[in-house]
Amino acid sequence: MSRGDIDGISDILRAIDRCERYSVSLTSDDADLANMAMDAVERNLQVVGEAANHLSRSVTASHPEIPWPEIRGFRNI
Repeated sequence: MSRGDIDGISDILRAIDRCERYSVSLTSDDADLANMAMDAVERNLQVVGEAANHLSRSVTASHPEIPWPEIRGFRNI
């Protein structure tokens, strides 16, 4: 069974939520916690890029205001 656009959009929203929650710890005085938060945010940004890459053309074309190529490309940085 293939995953659809709804699944991809859900993955994107969930990963964004996690980035927002984890970003609070990026400025922690605990270096290990800050490093783990950085790793977690980075991983979730990769999830956003990968999920965006699998969205259908109709979804991305319906939202030209969103920089889809940049979002997809970010996962390769």
